[in-house]
Amino acid sequence: MGLDVGTKTIGLALSDTRRVIATPFETIRRRRSREDMARLSELIEAYGVAGLVVGLPLTLAGTDGPRTQSVRQFTRNLLATRDLPTVLWDERLSTAAVTREMIAADLTRKRRGAIVDRVAAAYILQGCLDLLSRPA
Repeated sequence: MGLDVGTKTIGLALSDTRRVIATPFETIRRRRSREDMARLSELIEAYGVAGLVVGLPLTLAGTDGPRTQSVRQFTRNLLATRDLPTVLWDERLSTAAVTREMIAADLTRKRRGAIVDRVAAAYILQGCLDLLSRPA
C-alpha cells in the first residue's frame, strides 16, 4: 500500500499481488490521529496489505523539513499499531508531476482536486515497485 500523507488528507494506492502495477485507491480525510490509524488498520486488514510505502516529503535539497518530520512521526504512530515492512520513499515533486499529467489529460480543477492525493500515492508506490522489479 502506498501512502501520500498530507496535513488534510491521506492518499492511498494499492498494488496487484505480483507487485507490478500501482493503482490509486482512496483518499482519507484526516481527523484525529487515532481515527486515522483505525481507518488505515481496517484497510490494511481488509486488503491483506503486506507492506507500506510512505511518501517522504524531503526538501528540494534532499534534507528534512517540518513536513518530513511530521510524516516520520505519522509513520512511527502507524507502525505502533500495525507491524509491517515499511519503506519511506522520496516523494519530492510527486504531486506536481501528477498534477501536470492531469492537466495534460484536460481534467477539470475539481476532478484533479478530488483524485490528486490517491494518484500521488500510486506514483509513489509505482516508483518503489519499479525499483524492486529491476534485476540486481
